[in-house]
Amino acid sequence: MEIAIAIITSPLLWLTIVGLFALKKGILFVPQNRGYVVYTLGKYSGTLSAGLNFIIPFVQTVAADRNLKEQSLEINSQSAITKDNITLQIDGILFMKVTDAAAATNNISDYKLAVIQLAMTTMRNAIGSMELDECFQNRDLINGSILTAMTEATAPWGVQVTRYEIKDITPPQSIKEDMEKQMTAEREKRSVILTAEGVKTAAITKAEGEKRARVLAAEAEKAQQVLMAEAVKEQQVLEATGKAEAIRLVSEADATALKVVGTEAATTEGRHAVQLTLAQQTIEAHRAIAATGSVILTDGKTGNNVSDTVAQAIAVSNALQLNDIQL
Repeated sequence: MEIAIAIITSPLLWLTIVGLFALKKGILFVPQNRGYVVYTLGKYSGTLSAGLNFIIPFVQTVAADRNLKEQSLEINSQSAITKDNITLQIDGILFMKVTDAAAATNNISDYKLAVIQLAMTTMRNAIGSMELDECFQNRDLINGSILTAMTEATAPWGVQVTRYEIKDITPPQSIKEDMEKQMTAEREKRSVILTAEGVKTAAITKAEGEKRARVLAAEAEKAQQVLMAEAVKEQQVLEATGKAEAIRLVSEADATALKVVGTEAATTEGRHAVQLTLAQQTIEAHRAIAATGSVILTDGKTGNNVSDTVAQAIAVSNALQLNDIQL
């Protein structure tokens, strides 16, 4: 019992305990992406980075532990009035990170609240400079404007705004109905335009098809006419060739006949046959003249000539018959 009391009341023990406690207070392990802001006797003296760090116990204290990672902050829905006096409900999301832990601690009391309030104010200002249609059509422009304004304003706080996005823009119910009507009218307009363009395209295609058909028909007709002309030409050539051949054959036949007649006429019988033929032809000529008219013009010797011709013909005929009998 006395030993326990002696140990408890021993100054060395208390000095050891105080030393260990001071050692624990003086050694700090800072996590990655964290910044410890250190005050010395209530005055900023430095920022501890990630890893093993030492401070003076009871003299230096960690005033703030700042997260250096990129963080997202919700911007609650708020009212904003456009340039054409339309009230909109707008909300968004903001991305930021602490780049200077000391500035985020010493220059601003609550940097997150300050950034949110600044984002809401900047968003209302950006919406107030635009009309309703521009707000819906130029979201990227609004986001860029807010980001630029906030980057300049938050630089002294040791905070960097990396991105800002508008999540939703909600107009009043009456405006929403008007917008729906406008969208319906716009869709109908586009439908009519597309239908008209389709009809136009179909008409153009049909006209081009008809034109092409006419061209092809004309080309076919032209080709047919050319073929017909060539066929007619070929037929005429063939007919001319045939006629020429027929004339040649007739001429050869006539020539052969003339040769035969000439050969036969050189004989006595041939001369008698020629005289008989001439007599017959003369009788036939006189008979034809007598049949066609009642008046016959002669040279005054017609009667004698006829009788002489008939007599000669009878004589020649009798001579030929006698010759045949003898043969």
